[in-house]
Amino acid sequence: MTDKNITKDAMYDAVAPDDFESMLELDRYGNRSSAFDKIISATHDHFWDPLDKAYIDFDEPFDMENQALVPEDLVIALSTDYVSNHLSDPKQRIRFINQSVLRSFSSILHGEQGALNLSASLCHVLKDQGAQEYAANQTREEARHVTAFAKYIKARWGRPVECGPALKTLLVEIIGAPEVYKKIIGMQMLVEGLAMGAFATFFTKIHDPVGKKLLQLVMTDEAFHHKFGKIWADRTVPKLSAEEHAIIEDWAAHCFQTLLFNLVSPHQQLDLYAEFGLDPDKVVEEYGKIMTDDLRRETMKEQTNIFRVLVKTLLNAGIITDRTKAFYAMYVDLEELKSEGDRMVGDDIAEEGIRHLQAINFKNRPVNGVSIAAE
Repeated sequence: MTDKNITKDAMYDAVAPDDFESMLELDRYGNRSSAFDKIISATHDHFWDPLDKAYIDFDEPFDMENQALVPEDLVIALSTDYVSNHLSDPKQRIRFINQSVLRSFSSILHGEQGALNLSASLCHVLKDQGAQEYAANQTREEARHVTAFAKYIKARWGRPVECGPALKTLLVEIIGAPEVYKKIIGMQMLVEGLAMGAFATFFTKIHDPVGKKLLQLVMTDEAFHHKFGKIWADRTVPKLSAEEHAIIEDWAAHCFQTLLFNLVSPHQQLDLYAEFGLDPDKVVEEYGKIMTDDLRRETMKEQTNIFRVLVKTLLNAGIITDRTKAFYAMYVDLEELKSEGDRMVGDDIAEEGIRHLQAINFKNRPVNGVSIAAE
């Protein structure tokens, strides 16, 4: 383990990815943290199979030609006069909305692939058996997410679109980082937190029952993945030196800023505008007039706003301090977030989904409640 990993708890001790010999140390087999046992044991409660129609049937139809997948207000470009006036034909408007949703679901698919690769990479470096088993569990669950979103996209659109350059760059950076803290903050806390916010938003808005079911099934897993990052923060952040905290705080701010200013930027969807005969430069110009800092602040007041969820994640983890709070305070009321406690957006949806899965998985056996808490 190098100092660059900033390891404060033995269960996050790590080795180089190619140092398999360390995994064969005899003393290692006698040491196993119990911190992740609750999450690992709960895996059976939220098991689901995207290839089994008892859980989800991707063959159920949806009229993509005549029905929009989501309300217009989720497609910001339609708030501009230029795009709205250009797409006056109802069917063209519906197709634009649905093609915009394809971009969102493709980003989710690429993010799930990133989470799969990242959790698999943790198996190569984490020495603690409990942490390694958790990472292996998450790898399995992320793999079914990739399968499920790929099947949904195939059923509704045929194939996904390319990963946007900003998201692609960040995923490559996180997955390739040798430092465990960068992987956990970047993926387990921020990208997973972003996913929970996005899933909660789409779950409440999407008109397609299959899409709605898919989102809830995935959320039953993601709620646990997000907790892995919380355990890391609880065990690590209070023990950081001022210098170490600054390093972690700056990395978190870097990831947040990359997502905030690029993920829903019109620059990431230039091909969509060109496909509908729109001038991409004109769309970007019109978009810039409405997507002001004032609007960002207003939209972040919504509980399910994806970036609001990220700020709450970092705040609850103790990562935001006086050094960086002014940056986040530009968009959200930090005191309001503090007063909301640890409960995260999407937890209720995930718990409802787990009860549904328990009814399928244990129909002949009693169950003892639902929990997605981490200790």
